[in-house]
Amino acid sequence: MNCSKTLCWYELAPLFSFLVQMGKCRGCCAKLSWQYPIVEFLTGTAFLIPIYFYYFFPLLVWYYWFAIIWVLVAVLLILMSVIDYRLYLIPDEIIVGISILGLILAGLKLYYQNFIGWNTSFLKNYSLLIILPGNIFWQHVLAAVICFVLFLLIVLLTKGKGMGIGDVKLAGAIGLLMGSPDAFLALALSFVIGSAIGLFLMSLNKKKFKEPIPFGPHMVIGVFTVMFFGYQILDFYFHLFG
Repeated sequence: MNCSKTLCWYELAPLFSFLVQMGKCRGCCAKLSWQYPIVEFLTGTAFLIPIYFYYFFPLLVWYYWFAIIWVLVAVLLILMSVIDYRLYLIPDEIIVGISILGLILAGLKLYYQNFIGWNTSFLKNYSLLIILPGNIFWQHVLAAVICFVLFLLIVLLTKGKGMGIGDVKLAGAIGLLMGSPDAFLALALSFVIGSAIGLFLMSLNKKKFKEPIPFGPHMVIGVFTVMFFGYQILDFYFHLFG
């Protein structure tokens, strides 16, 4: 970006090139952003999701479709997070992509549930805490509507100062993708995570109290937190009360 040098193939190897070149351009020795290796690492990690699903769910027919869809979702969410972090913008194309994958996932859940009756929630038995009306497909759709409306109310009540309309659309897409109550927990955790990160940045004088912080990445962290630790979080919480 500094000297406009055309990179060779060996300067483009994910992670490896950054480490070998010690985070500097070989042409002008300008420092390279840590964004590149971080995004490369996270994107590579996204393709390990099928291994996690292999142990989380029984090896059923729909497992393969489930894993492939979530890999695509993870890549889109990582891309969206970087864009929102740098530009304070959530592209509609990514929202549409996540929504389409959510519809496909909900349809597959409905199709295979008729045969196996398996609970596909990341929260396992805790998913029974909130049961929306209708079959599993319409439960995903209704969860999307609820998430969209709740976030839209925040925008209206704060007159756009609390968050942007892009966050509202992303909340709806997450509701469509995860269904109930997974999406509700993911979005609730995003506020907790966002507050913690905001306070941490203010303590380092990186952000001021009224300075905006992109909320999209926090929602993404909430999604992955529920995916990997949602059940453990709820299990710990309810065991506190016996």
